[in-house]
Amino acid sequence: MGAPVITLFVRHSEDCKYKGDEFCRRCNCRKHFRWTQNGTQHRRKAGTRSWVEAEETKRQLQDELAGRTPEANAQDNIRTVSEAVSLFITDKTVQGVSDGVVARYKSELGRFQTYCEKENVFTVLRITRELLTGYAATWEEHYPSSNTRASVRERLRSFLRYCFECRWLERIPAVPKVEADEAPTLPLTDAEYARVLKTIDAVRPLRFDAKGVTRLLSPETKTRLRSLIQLMRWSGLAIQDAVKIRRADIIRDKAKGIYRVVTVRQKTGTNVSVPIPAAIAKEILATPSPNPEYVFWNGKSKSRAQVTMWGSRYVRPLFEAAGVRSGHMVSHRLRDTFAVDLLQKGVPMEEVSKLLGHESIKTTERHYAKWVKGRQDRLDSLVMGTWSAHKAPSKMQTRAGKSKSAKSMT
Repeated sequence: MGAPVITLFVRHSEDCKYKGDEFCRRCNCRKHFRWTQNGTQHRRKAGTRSWVEAEETKRQLQDELAGRTPEANAQDNIRTVSEAVSLFITDKTVQGVSDGVVARYKSELGRFQTYCEKENVFTVLRITRELLTGYAATWEEHYPSSNTRASVRERLRSFLRYCFECRWLERIPAVPKVEADEAPTLPLTDAEYARVLKTIDAVRPLRFDAKGVTRLLSPETKTRLRSLIQLMRWSGLAIQDAVKIRRADIIRDKAKGIYRVVTVRQKTGTNVSVPIPAAIAKEILATPSPNPEYVFWNGKSKSRAQVTMWGSRYVRPLFEAAGVRSGHMVSHRLRDTFAVDLLQKGVPMEEVSKLLGHESIKTTERHYAKWVKGRQDRLDSLVMGTWSAHKAPSKMQTRAGKSKSAKSMT
């Protein structure tokens, strides 16, 4: 990579008497840099009003972009943050990661790139723990939810791992941990699930007519709501994946004589393939829909709007009418029910993680470790097994001990 020529110039204030001369060294206006690299023009603040200090910053920046820094092993491994982000996004796209996930990466890494430029960090090798700490301190302003901040952290770490694997970083700098205030996993009991299905006929959705009155669901909407509830319960799909399910995603495996749901999770971009009961699959496939390609989505409005509609207008009122309290994660209790049911019946954590479409088994363990069948029993046995070495002495051993003690005294 050739070293770009960096120009130091002044952006004068409106009332500066030297404002016609962008290379004037005598005023106290802000100093800036501009250069062209790989066909792209760059403009950055120097972060100072002093021409002398700006010259020093310019030399450091020129060395950094040319690969003449102590941290660099080879000039070819020098990448700007902008280039690294672009290559990382391309890598995710080539992997087939869903558009929704790629969009989140673009938004979050774009914000990270802007922060780096504000701190006069233009190359990947200058990303440090201190820089990441300062960046993490800005998250609460943009991401009020601690759960969202935890997800942002994981995506940033994914970018840093990519940079490390490309040898643009000598090591992966630590990113401050985020304690996510997650609600505990609460699967539905059999009675609660049955009550939810039974209540569909009586639920009044959060949809008002011209007179401000809520009305009962139409027969078609009742059928679709019942199918949606059963799909999430028996496949473990999150509501954003369930609402966008295609009829073609529910496949009959003729070789095994079963039905399965085959799709890609929007949140992680991971593939999932989950067998579901034949009766449930047939009921879902027979569900009437305004769009023949999809079961629940009309295919016209934005899918996110459809998810919000089904979640807030129908699923939440249904749970409330059934007397099932669920906090803010209403539909997620169906996903929890699927996962916990498998774990309690002895399905290994690794397999449940794959069925849920988690990127890492650590995510599954964080949510569901306490539900693993036999784990506490094994822990209890291990602890109780140590007690044998500390059995209380028998009466005979106690008398013998006293006798020996008496003889020694005489």
